Amino acid sequence: MLRLTWVQPEDLLGHEIRQARQDGREPGAVAARWKAAGGADAPDRAGASPDRVSRYLRQLAEDLLDELADLPSRLNEPTDLAEIKALCPEWPNAHRGGRCRPSCDCGCDVADRAAPRASYGALPTPRAYHAAWLGRAVGCLLGKPVEKLPLHAIRELAQATGNWPLNHYFTARGVPADLLAAHPWNRRSAGTSLVENIDGMPEDDDLNYPLLNLLLLQRHTRGFTTTDVAALWLDELPAGRTFTAERIAYRNLLTGVEPPGTARHRNPFREWIGALIRADVHGWTNPGDPSAAAEQAHRDAALTHTANGVYAAMFTAATIATAAGGTHDVHACLRSGRTVIPPRSRLAQAIDQAIRLAETHEDFETVVAELHRTHSPTHHWVHAIPNTALIAAALTHADGDFTGSVCRAVSGGWDTDSNGATAGSVAGLLAGDPDALPDRWTAPLKNRLATSVAGFDGTGFDTLAHLTRLEATRP
Repeated sequence: MLRLTWVQPEDLLGHEIRQARQDGREPGAVAARWKAAGGADAPDRAGASPDRVSRYLRQLAEDLLDELADLPSRLNEPTDLAEIKALCPEWPNAHRGGRCRPSCDCGCDVADRAAPRASYGALPTPRAYHAAWLGRAVGCLLGKPVEKLPLHAIRELAQATGNWPLNHYFTARGVPADLLAAHPWNRRSAGTSLVENIDGMPEDDDLNYPLLNLLLLQRHTRGFTTTDVAALWLDELPAGRTFTAERIAYRNLLTGVEPPGTARHRNPFREWIGALIRADVHGWTNPGDPSAAAEQAHRDAALTHTANGVYAAMFTAATIATAAGGTHDVHACLRSGRTVIPPRSRLAQAIDQAIRLAETHEDFETVVAELHRTHSPTHHWVHAIPNTALIAAALTHADGDFTGSVCRAVSGGWDTDSNGATAGSVAGLLAGDPDALPDRWTAPLKNRLATSVAGFDGTGFDTLAHLTRLEATRP
């Protein structure tokens, strides 16, 4: 029996009920009808429940998903770019070098679109891009074997080998058998991401999406549309390599739903982390221009996400763009990222709390404990809000140091590989050179990554750095 993950209506409904409670809708009546009919809660960590349900329950789940979508929200958290900008009083005004496109919606004066603009930031060196790509891979690889594990399990597995606080890749060597039985490594990742098994960078969606966005810019330049993103995915992204919101959007495309409807139609994952992990290339290729990076990330994210799911991608892209422009202070980079998201949004509040905690407490475990007390009772472990907050806290607490950033991001739990990847991307870029990253992290990667994205399997990170810099130099 095939139970395809992240698409079964009876599993989606529980996630949508929780999402409705978070985004200002009142799902109580719908939840009661579902329970009365015998419907179950959404799986806590798996993508699908183990058993089929009756045809009646499946049809009811589809009807209730549509009913929930029609409920009004009391929150002012728009997805439209112009409305987002209207809520951001400190939105950055700078543009990268070149001209604004005729269709530009950045808020510039129409006359300005015909005039060249000065470059806002220095172009990173090829070695800086190399460090950023390596940083993303290292952080992802560190988090892969413990993805989906609860916080206490991550700590116990690391402590069993003397690797706590985290300072190295995980290993199974020396871990007691009963502990491994109680907290098994991530099934898909253990064979390629424990230190004794690493042989180059294994495939992961946290690397696949940056590769796809390189293809996107190569084919469509930074003037791409959300429809261009959709077409590229259908051409180049295997459906089985998509998860959560991306899988729902992919399915919606195949049934004739067009963007941005693909992000909303029966998609309870639209505020999860998927758009954030696609944001790096948008920041890397707009050095010193957080505005352009955020706008670019918005067009990408709109295929699959809404509101805070989109804001997380914009925040990440703007933060990275600021670092790429030569700002070496991670705190300034995070402040720049904060300017492109509505200040009263749930994401903004979560980021602000996380940074305050990181600035207040010397012990990062105290920061993590408070973040989990705040978010774990109400948010899924893949939701963008707690994970973005954890990334911001890790970078702040480590003061941008590479090892400190990736280890704090992974040790904080939730979506460990994605959080490690984004923290590593920022901290690697700030480090500015692959030689600045400790050899124990980078040597096992052997300058190659595996991927199902056509044309990139086996590519070296130095080559990816060169390709990224080429896109950053395009007008």
